[in-house]
Amino acid sequence: MMRLPRFRYLAPRSLAEAVAALGDLGPDAAPLAGGTDLLPNMKRRQQTPATVVGLRGIADLRARSGDPGRGLALGAMTSLSEIERDAALAAAWPALARAASLVATPPLRNMGTVGGNLCLDTRCSYYDQNYEWRKAIDFCLKKDGETCWVATASKRCVAVSSTDCAPALLALGAKVRLVSSAGEREFPLPELYRNDGIDYLARKPDEILTEVLLPDARGWKSCYWKLRRRGAFDFPVLGVAAAAKLAPDGTVEEARLALGAVASQPFLTKAGEFLAGKRLTDEVIAEAGRMVASRAKPMDNADFDVYWRKHVVPAFVGYALREIRGDDVGAIRLRIARQTL
Repeated sequence: MMRLPRFRYLAPRSLAEAVAALGDLGPDAAPLAGGTDLLPNMKRRQQTPATVVGLRGIADLRARSGDPGRGLALGAMTSLSEIERDAALAAAWPALARAASLVATPPLRNMGTVGGNLCLDTRCSYYDQNYEWRKAIDFCLKKDGETCWVATASKRCVAVSSTDCAPALLALGAKVRLVSSAGEREFPLPELYRNDGIDYLARKPDEILTEVLLPDARGWKSCYWKLRRRGAFDFPVLGVAAAAKLAPDGTVEEARLALGAVASQPFLTKAGEFLAGKRLTDEVIAEAGRMVASRAKPMDNADFDVYWRKHVVPAFVGYALREIRGDDVGAIRLRIARQTL
């Protein structure tokens, strides 16, 4: 049985108290949202904060303001289950609702939060083991070691981003707000991420991600497609999110297409620019799939064969864009099922 290390727990009742604690304690402290990522990591000694600052008692972090569909500020402590069950939110931003619904299992979605999912630790088959296992083979570059066991010549950790909500929110054009005792910052979501398995977030140790800012969704369609080994309770080995604004004749006026689980960061691709001004014909969709696949750089540190994971990227881009086009999603899922038999 893996047990948590000893740590001090603080339970601030306000955001000001929380950021003051993080500012005073520095890198030896960690904020705790739902705990579905941090606590297992602590049991494996991947993260060993001396103090954990719990955020559950801060009502402001669960607040929301705005109008679904016209722009919404969503508190970072909003649970994934709340997002999954919110009909108005799902109608306006279906990519986010579906991404939230595909995270882990219902009990974990009840605990997990949208802010926590955006800040999810990167994963690797060498890193995500218990302390004794990692010590036996020698520690890796991400924690306590000097060698990346996936790419031994690499000077950079290649642990992979495994958040589901980030690709969806990237495609939706979301922003985030971070607050510290020094003030607050607001910026587009892509600026939160770095392509480095260790230093993967632009969030400073004393900052708390407080809100996700969703833009006006009127006229937009969006979706999220996830590849994983099991039908439930599995991290993505590929996440594809697409959002597009279509003219009455079906021409794409504006589009964004994001990838997750194929690099140390989720990222937008240039396929959105390519799709602008075009109709979503099979030929255009196929070309967009090839374009996106050229950006996917999966490493051999997650489930499935690395070459197969890259090979299926165009197919999943096709599923997403066909859903945007209005094809029957049930028929698309049946096609996937037949392909995997």
